[in-house]
Amino acid sequence: MKVISARHPLWQMGFRPFYLLASIFAALSIGLWALQFSGWLGRPYLEGPLWHAHEMLFGFALAVVVGFLFTAGRNWSNRPTPTGWPLAALALLWVAGRVLVLTPFAWAAALANTAFPAAAAIALAVPFFSAGSRRNYFFVALLLLMSVAVMAIHLDRLAVLAIPEWIGIQIGLDALLFMMAVMGGRVIPMFTNNGVPGAAATRHPLVEKAALAAILLLLAIDALQLQGSPLALLAAAGAAAHLIRWALWQPWKSWRAPLVWVLHLAYLWIPVHLALRAMSAAQWIAPSIAVHALTVGAAGGLIIGMMVRTARGHTGRPLRADRWDVAGFVLIALAAFVRVFVPLAAPAWALDAVLCSAALWSAGFGLYAVRYWPVLTRPRLDGNPG
Repeated sequence: MKVISARHPLWQMGFRPFYLLASIFAALSIGLWALQFSGWLGRPYLEGPLWHAHEMLFGFALAVVVGFLFTAGRNWSNRPTPTGWPLAALALLWVAGRVLVLTPFAWAAALANTAFPAAAAIALAVPFFSAGSRRNYFFVALLLLMSVAVMAIHLDRLAVLAIPEWIGIQIGLDALLFMMAVMGGRVIPMFTNNGVPGAAATRHPLVEKAALAAILLLLAIDALQLQGSPLALLAAAGAAAHLIRWALWQPWKSWRAPLVWVLHLAYLWIPVHLALRAMSAAQWIAPSIAVHALTVGAAGGLIIGMMVRTARGHTGRPLRADRWDVAGFVLIALAAFVRVFVPLAAPAWALDAVLCSAALWSAGFGLYAVRYWPVLTRPRLDGNPG
């Protein structure tokens, strides 16, 4: 098959295979979860809520992060990132991780899932260190942290170490949050000023430091398993800092530019998530509501927005969202709103909200997979490499 060839367009840049795989997996994963509960998958190694959390974080989200970093890292360092057979091998490792957690082969699943972020970190370290791109070294560290976090989950499941398995999930969520906060701060003001006439998005040094420091402190608190008032106060302070940061970008001016407003709307979920974490720490709401504000609202929105923008920009297409792109943005935004706010406003409808949100999520990423399959698997329109 031509798609297996290292010269196929799919293997010419990191975003191509990982965006395609992640969008297909996001659309299908809800169905896989339903098959687990129905018993059709037998007794997989990971199942139920742990499988769902593990796969959305270390499967779906991590694939998009790696695809984005391989693509942006080439520009940041002016050095090559994996293409061809090395990129295909990393994609195969990711696929193996998704399949193996649904089988009884526990050690193989643990090794594949631990190896993927570690291998991606090494692949990024080579161009970053070669170019002396110090401002991006922390991405290597965060990918290694993701590898340690997923290793902790599996070592507990394998009864090698007595580590609460959900600590690994929380550390992974905090690492993902920090990545999104850093990248959001880099690209959203720039895209706003470049794409919205008259916009004056700004960044204040003190606000930047406070916003990012709050997340790093939150990660430390979660690693130490501190709860109660310290967590609530820090999360509330972080919510305020990120809300001020977001307001400085003047999001209200972006409503005519879908490729911009989708990122502003998604970033708004970060202070919402932190505020809900504060409420959860005070035992006012269930922790899952705060988690889904981060994963469905912030991560889902930023991911679909950046997947559309990257795929268009790096395949020689106009940086304009069409009606299908906007439909995907709206579906993911609605999935987040329903998943977070309906259970808060009407707890009796919580199960209906989960099912509705899942359907919207699957539709949004399924639409992306169908629309961008030909884009991601064909050469650039302008004939340039990549």
